[in-house]
Amino acid sequence: MAEKKDYLDPELYTNRELSWILFNKRVLSEARDKQIPLFERLKFLSITASNLDEFFMVRVASLKDMVNAKYTKKDIAGLTAAQQLDKLNVVTHELVAQQYSTYNRSLLPLLKANGLTVVEKHEQLSKDQAEYVDAYFDENVYPVLTPMAVDSSRPFPLIRNKSLNIGALLSKRKEKGELEFATVQVPSVLARIVPIPAGDNGGKAVILLEEVIERNISRLFLNYDVVCSHPFRIMRNADLTIDEDEAEDLLKEIEKQLKKRQWGQAIRLEVEAGMDKRLLRIIKDELSIEEEDIYHIDGPLDLTFLMKMYGLEGFEHLKEEKYVPQPVPEFMEEGSVFDKIRQGDILLHHPFQTFAPVVQFIREAARDPEVLAIKQTLYRVSGNSPIIAALAQAAENGKQVSVLVELKARFDEENNIVWARKLEKAGCHVIYGLVGLKTHSKITLVVRREEDGIRRYVHLGTGNYNDATAKLYTDIGMMTCSEAIGEDATAVFNMLSGYSEPLAWNRLSVAPLWLRARCLRMIRRETENALAGREAHIMAKMNSLCD
Repeated sequence: MAEKKDYLDPELYTNRELSWILFNKRVLSEARDKQIPLFERLKFLSITASNLDEFFMVRVASLKDMVNAKYTKKDIAGLTAAQQLDKLNVVTHELVAQQYSTYNRSLLPLLKANGLTVVEKHEQLSKDQAEYVDAYFDENVYPVLTPMAVDSSRPFPLIRNKSLNIGALLSKRKEKGELEFATVQVPSVLARIVPIPAGDNGGKAVILLEEVIERNISRLFLNYDVVCSHPFRIMRNADLTIDEDEAEDLLKEIEKQLKKRQWGQAIRLEVEAGMDKRLLRIIKDELSIEEEDIYHIDGPLDLTFLMKMYGLEGFEHLKEEKYVPQPVPEFMEEGSVFDKIRQGDILLHHPFQTFAPVVQFIREAARDPEVLAIKQTLYRVSGNSPIIAALAQAAENGKQVSVLVELKARFDEENNIVWARKLEKAGCHVIYGLVGLKTHSKITLVVRREEDGIRRYVHLGTGNYNDATAKLYTDIGMMTCSEAIGEDATAVFNMLSGYSEPLAWNRLSVAPLWLRARCLRMIRRETENALAGREAHIMAKMNSLCD
């Protein structure tokens, strides 16, 4: 008889946040894999950096909030919020050290060997390069900069979340007074990667914008001597705390909270390794940041610039061949989307197959005089979304258009507020999510008048209605005019826009009320099969399971 396990034993579980760090280490291992093309490795390293930023702004921030609120309940792995922070502190410092050892010891030398020199410090520039950089600074950079001094009449400036800054200590010329602090933000409106003449070795050469500014920083403080200058970057708590029950207007409440993101509590400070201790002490004290939240970085701060480096031309041989999504067989012939869906359900597999039929479905619905209504949920959309344009056109054409825009789509909140307003102006009925829930389902319902009566066409997807990310992310979608699914889709939208709950569902399982019960029922069924010696099998693919 097998011994009975205690499934609440903390030893059986990995803490959720530590598990996330393990995941990001696996992404980093792709950047270290010598079999992957060099420029793809840059991309992976960049992804680990942007992942870590988001992790700090949201997950670490919420743990700090718990500690500040004296919340001491343990998680399933037996750790309090304070213990989780202690453990994370060790592993995130290790992860960052590994990121920079990958960059400095592996990627930089390989880039140079392949004809791309990254000039790490402005002191390393040749005479010709230095002249070019100084002229570039005068023409392009100097007019955009805003140096900020701190003295009795000028308080310490707001350092924006995630911005790259250069801090400096200044002393007045001919005076031996105390040192003064000043800072200048590296402008995000300018390209961070600055191409410069390559010199005698041929190939291409680049320098980072902060080095160009640092080289010329004395030009910003003319009556002072610059004692030292170093880049620094802070991360703030960006976890929005929205009391939806109290918020009279969710849109306005989220807009208000977004502004707070810029001055939320500082939770991580990245500084250049070897920063002058006096300068570091001023920044640390002003931002009220703990020693363990300071990261001394051996290399350029914020490695997300490597994603832009990937875009440099002339290195196609060091990248994966571009993949062109294949056509969907059912859509290879000309003809109406609705005719094709009536012939049978259509399964789409992105990015291997093109996302174009989904865009075509909504565009055609917007123009078709027989279409009476379009209802859709939107979570994240692309910058210049053809789907948004089609929905606006449909409303202008007099159709009933209802769109749920999820304002709580993390870090897309501002973007989504802009889209929501645009859709409202066009005459769409816009719903801003449900109180207490994040609407993550991807569903479109088109109601069409046909010879034999009203027919409902539905698109269900696992991915966002985003034509840009559909070229990258693995997702499936389905188009159907099944009556059962059409009824369910109508029930979903009635729940989102009103208060009606269906008595029963035909085919769809909807969280948070029905999906969990169904999953548990299926798990119990397989458990019973296994105990009875019958074949039992559970296979699940999901994004982020937390109960």
